[in-house]
Amino acid sequence: MNIYDVSKRAGVSIATVSRVINNSEGVSEKTRKKVLDAIEELEYIPNALARGLGINSMKTIGIMCANASDIYLANAIYHLESSLRKFGYDCILCCTGYESDIREKYMTLLLSKQVDAVILVGSNYVEEDVAKQEYIHNAAKKVPIVLVNGQLEGENIYCSLADDYQAVFQLCTQLIQKGKKNLMFLYDSNSFSGKQKRQGYEDALKNYNLKPNQLFIPFDEDNIQKIKDFIVQEVREYPEAMICCEDAIAVASLKFATKVGLDVPNQLHIVGYNNSLIAKCCEPELTSIDNKVQEVCDSAIKMLMNVLEGNGNENIKVVPCFLKQRGTTDF
Repeated sequence: MNIYDVSKRAGVSIATVSRVINNSEGVSEKTRKKVLDAIEELEYIPNALARGLGINSMKTIGIMCANASDIYLANAIYHLESSLRKFGYDCILCCTGYESDIREKYMTLLLSKQVDAVILVGSNYVEEDVAKQEYIHNAAKKVPIVLVNGQLEGENIYCSLADDYQAVFQLCTQLIQKGKKNLMFLYDSNSFSGKQKRQGYEDALKNYNLKPNQLFIPFDEDNIQKIKDFIVQEVREYPEAMICCEDAIAVASLKFATKVGLDVPNQLHIVGYNNSLIAKCCEPELTSIDNKVQEVCDSAIKMLMNVLEGNGNENIKVVPCFLKQRGTTDF
């Protein structure tokens, strides 16, 4: 028996049940009685480690990510864990990979550990196949689910994400207004975040009746040759700017420019994404879009704490990005 069962029996939201359990204000006596009656009828009894006025809490948050070696995800996990520690919460980290059945297995594992909530780090948890997300909605019936850099609608699901669409849209618009007409977009993911970036690129070019040149290019040792082959065989002219969905691909683009003799930034602008340490480890240093990973994570934890305290009334927080200009652009 869990808090979801109580909310269903009482006919109120999970947040309302949490407010009653915490003896918070803002709940009418009539509603409070309905919740307390439901608790009694269902014999909802907190375990021995419960805190406060009976809230069933292990002071532990589950964190799921696809790949902890990814620079963005690693940074996000660091900020989440640090922030949760300040609120007295421990973490259980699961690296799930990208297969939905494995992810569901890890979600089940975390719920069996009686975690207070689960945080999903990375927009790849938002999938096109709705059926593959059913395990998330089912888990949200038991504990709050927080998505970091992804957006998914559903009861007891909360999202904190960067405004990737607007960041790329504004960048491309600025480049076009500076006279750059041949803009190339390089990406390695069809995740929610990846699609937002692509849409920003496409919409900006559409506003100026420009043809998009897009290359899907998972990062590996052959990327430089892949970029060259695409330009020679498909585009047939060098781009004036290369907008990359992450800094690692921007570095490959910079190496490509060096190999073919293009001067950066005089002949070619290159912009990365994430404003990671990689952006400062090349010459020239990369201009990169800072997607404010720490702010996104802090907003996610703030939202979660409000929910756990029975005061959650915000389901989504969108954080604006910032362009950090360095040596691969001159505007």
